[in-house]
Amino acid sequence: MADSLVIVESPAKAKTIGKYLGSKYIVKASMGHVRDLPKSQIGVEVENDFNPKYITIRGKGSVLKELKDASKKVKKVYLAADPDREGEAIAWHLAHALELDETQSLRVVFNEITKTAVKDAFKTPRKINMDLVNAQQARRILDRLVGYKISPLLWKKVKKGLSAGRVQSVAVKIILDREHEISAFVPEEYWTITAKLAVKGSAFDAKFHKLDGSKKELGSEQDVNEVLSIIQKASFEVSEVKERERQRHPSPPFTTSSLQQEAARKLGFRAAKTMSVAQQLYEGVELGKEGTVGLITYMRTDSTRISETAQGEAKEFITGKYGTDYVPESPRQYAKKASNAQDAHEAIRPTSIERDPESMKPFMSRDQMRLYKLIWDRFIASQMASAILDTMSVDIAAGRATFRATGSKVRFPGFMKVYVEGNDDGTTEEENFLPALQSGDKLEHDSIEPKQHFTQPPPRYSEARLVRTLEELGIGRPSTYAPTLETIQKRGYVAIEEKKFMPTELGELVIEQMEQFFPEILNVEFTANMEEDLDHVEEGAEDWVKVLGEFYKSFEKRLTVAEEEMKEIEIEDEVSDEICEKCGKPLVYKLGRFGKFLACSGFPDCRNTKPIIKDIGVTCPSCKEGHVVERRSKKGRVFYGCDRYPECEYVSWDKPSLKPCPNCSSLMTEKKTRQGIKLQCTSCDHSEMMEEPEDGSDL
Repeated sequence: MADSLVIVESPAKAKTIGKYLGSKYIVKASMGHVRDLPKSQIGVEVENDFNPKYITIRGKGSVLKELKDASKKVKKVYLAADPDREGEAIAWHLAHALELDETQSLRVVFNEITKTAVKDAFKTPRKINMDLVNAQQARRILDRLVGYKISPLLWKKVKKGLSAGRVQSVAVKIILDREHEISAFVPEEYWTITAKLAVKGSAFDAKFHKLDGSKKELGSEQDVNEVLSIIQKASFEVSEVKERERQRHPSPPFTTSSLQQEAARKLGFRAAKTMSVAQQLYEGVELGKEGTVGLITYMRTDSTRISETAQGEAKEFITGKYGTDYVPESPRQYAKKASNAQDAHEAIRPTSIERDPESMKPFMSRDQMRLYKLIWDRFIASQMASAILDTMSVDIAAGRATFRATGSKVRFPGFMKVYVEGNDDGTTEEENFLPALQSGDKLEHDSIEPKQHFTQPPPRYSEARLVRTLEELGIGRPSTYAPTLETIQKRGYVAIEEKKFMPTELGELVIEQMEQFFPEILNVEFTANMEEDLDHVEEGAEDWVKVLGEFYKSFEKRLTVAEEEMKEIEIEDEVSDEICEKCGKPLVYKLGRFGKFLACSGFPDCRNTKPIIKDIGVTCPSCKEGHVVERRSKKGRVFYGCDRYPECEYVSWDKPSLKPCPNCSSLMTEKKTRQGIKLQCTSCDHSEMMEEPEDGSDL
């Protein structure tokens, strides 16, 4: 008979650790939180030191009964929820619900679900950490006060179903501010002059850099003509060659935030999907005869710290596979965490280096495999030697003008042999080789190409860019970003167009009201300071009731003013030229999670909707009759297909180009690179860079 009951959050986690603990332990799942604030009311006694009125979550009664019955049949109960604020709160709620003695050492925490880590954790159980619990309670109550006090106002004055929140409102404000920047942006003209040069048959490009020894900006065609007249008859000669060695260092292992960003860039994962798949990898994957094993450490962490044991394993693996040259002279120590970061855990890493992605492939789903490989590669690379690049900068004299050519090549790949961090533009970095050049070399010049450009507005926020911005500003916590981004889309405050966030008219109206009546909620500094106060509660340095009290004083006054002065707003839909084929009423434009669509104005009597199809002007390469149109998948991803579907089933993720392949006349598609957009033939090996539009418009 079992002596102890262990309670975790999920059945998957229960299955994994149950295997390690043996027959003396019963392991059961609470299925997440068992108690929470009621949904039907605010559930907080503001006048009584913000006392929360917790109730059993609907549907959890049977779970609690099962846990109570099991707890009465054993000598000891252990609470092994996740090792963070939320996990600590779950443990505390379970202790209350099961009437356990909180003075006893009931709490067991482990950063990875491996046999060694789990067994070691049960040797040193501890008491429930009330500082962690209070930090979670304060955050929950604070969000409840903001949500349940402001949301009814928005329902009454703007539209039913709206909500406000500390982090979600700031996120919408950031997206809206960027849209205002884009609208206010005035493009500025600038020019470049590129010289096509060669030495001993090796061609390369150089760009105009200086005139009479001083850097000169080319702001107009007149400036360009001045330079062209000076260099018209000039010969080109190398005046200076600078060669230097540059080191490139690896990125640190993943934190929650950097994992969300990189999975968005490299895998196209939404933040919510990244966290869901990471949870599966943490809780355990069935590895055949080995059974269920947790493959990564805990995935909610702000720390880049790595244990000495993990570093030792990485060093041994790197030495064996790549050689001693690929191991740094001393173990890598990454920058210390920000003052408000949660450093309870290590960075996200594989629990065992020996479980390389290739050997794990048969046991995982495609998404699990892709995310695991990303985590594994990043960790290994983080422990490897720096890459060494040879860079060359060449100044070329052409009369009074100076042109400059730059190039680089990888001399020693180091960590780049395994992994290179992505960027928010989705472009790739390519080597740029220059021929061997020396001062005094005479150069042949084939052509001089002036080109007009216009500055571009700042980009809209992708999910990765927004997560990074929120983290840099100290808004929310990485574990809250995924649900926050989901919420602002569900509420209709933002839409996604081409994987970028755009504010909707509704989002703009709500933020206008919030700015007028609740400016503190939208103030980045105020919100970041509140996060710091919650961190101080967790550290035991601040009283949670005091933190809430100070916030509520001014908030209550704002509520009173808003109740009296906020005006009702009527939102009118934009009517299209199309008529509903089901009821004959006009179709109106609506904004959903993934952009605009058409819906019947007779809603809710008629629920007809249809997508807005954009013709890109390309004849279908498959049937030669239809036209290629832009469509969206159910998950909002843009793809291209024939408008004769289902008669013609042509589809492509890459945007087809109007320009046919000059070699074989087949269709070419657009692909992004660091240098710009590359056109790639779908039939032969031909590729070329896409020229910038004459009007300088953004491609």
